Amino acid sequence: MKLFFTLILLVVAADQLTKKLAIRALRDAAQSISIIPDLLSLTYTENKGVAFGMEFASPAVLLILTGLITVGVLLYVIFSKNRTTFFLLPFALIVGGGIGNMIDRVIIGRVVDFIYFDLYHGKIFGTYLSLWPIFNVADSAISIGACMLILFHNKIFPESIPTEKNNVR
Repeated sequence: MKLFFTLILLVVAADQLTKKLAIRALRDAAQSISIIPDLLSLTYTENKGVAFGMEFASPAVLLILTGLITVGVLLYVIFSKNRTTFFLLPFALIVGGGIGNMIDRVIIGRVVDFIYFDLYHGKIFGTYLSLWPIFNVADSAISIGACMLILFHNKIFPESIPTEKNNVR
């Protein structure tokens, strides 16, 4: 469990440090900082919603939901008997990311985002589309943790693999 809580702290620290740097360097800047031209830039924005800027509830409700999900995942891991790194890593990423974004919601009422992959922006069928939203380290941690749970489900939860029964008649 020491590894689990250490990883959570590392994600929260990396998220909050990079957000502080983004606030200091980007918030009042008139333009983005290009890292890889036409692909990756640092662009400051604040997001009152959830993933991809979707707003489906008030900030207070989002804070409560995020808190409940985070506590639920923490309790699940704590009461689980699985202590393998492969099990703990995705959940630590998800919890750390959730806490990082909750800190923003509590302190400023919004989440600071600043990483922008400009995969595509333009019109499709006459409608403007920006393919990828601006995000942050916490969002990345949550997404990576969730992808790990999906991609490595059978290794993370080996007991949940169905066994084939013999059909003897």
